[in-house]
Amino acid sequence: MLKILSSLFTLFKGKASAEPELAPLISKEGVVDSRVCGLIDAVQSGWFNHASGELAAGFKITGEDVVLDVGCGDGAATIFAARCGAEVIFSDSDAAKIARLETQVKNTPARAAQALVCDTDPLPLPDQRATRVIAMEMLEHVDDPAQVLAELVRVGRPGALYLLTVPDPVGEHVQQQLAPAAHFQKPNHIHIFERDAFAAMIANAGLIIESRQSSGFYWSMWMCLYWASVPKQGGATLDQIKAPYPPLLNEWANTWHQLIQTPGGDKVKEKLDGFMPKSQIIVARKPG
Repeated sequence: MLKILSSLFTLFKGKASAEPELAPLISKEGVVDSRVCGLIDAVQSGWFNHASGELAAGFKITGEDVVLDVGCGDGAATIFAARCGAEVIFSDSDAAKIARLETQVKNTPARAAQALVCDTDPLPLPDQRATRVIAMEMLEHVDDPAQVLAELVRVGRPGALYLLTVPDPVGEHVQQQLAPAAHFQKPNHIHIFERDAFAAMIANAGLIIESRQSSGFYWSMWMCLYWASVPKQGGATLDQIKAPYPPLLNEWANTWHQLIQTPGGDKVKEKLDGFMPKSQIIVARKPG
């Protein structure tokens, strides 16, 4: 994953300079890995913009920031912040993921790092610790999202910026008809946030919403095809999704990659991202 991110961080320079960087990640037959395609798609949606320092549009990180990434998983957001030279604090309940990420962060220009193996409620951090708080695709997993959000507000400094994302309800409702029941049970998605309800929860926590975005039709469709391609299974879904992927998913990744590299493909992507996005994204600020 770190190798893929390193290559994708060059994409803001433009297609011509990006293709040589991506070459080692594309097979001799021109087959694009699903993760590579997904990250290219994300960059085109404004994610991982190292030129501007924006992890997502409107969420800039500098070397002066203290960035808290809760439920960090494999750590894409943490690595981006670390590459910006920020102090990074990253937490997850999976000790193995935290250990791997801690090793990766050591090879970045992060000015300081703190690794936490814990649940988000409570966080073992003092009040007003962070200037940037990231909670990406984790609130749908917790028992009490409003309480977790209150804890995130507690550890943010006055004026802190928040990047909060959860799965969009359109894709979630489609997957409810396709996925095994276990995908909507612990430890997977136990909440589906309607768009207005998600915004209201953030406002009720005392944050001021600065922007609302959506992206990721590619992944919404990928997951629908995934459920058609694999046996029904239980446990944590993310732990089950591993390469090599079924041929149907490889075909989808290549089709989407061709589309978004085609002149005019960005317009198709924009409309489909609005129709059935993977994620709803809110950037908010703590008053101060």
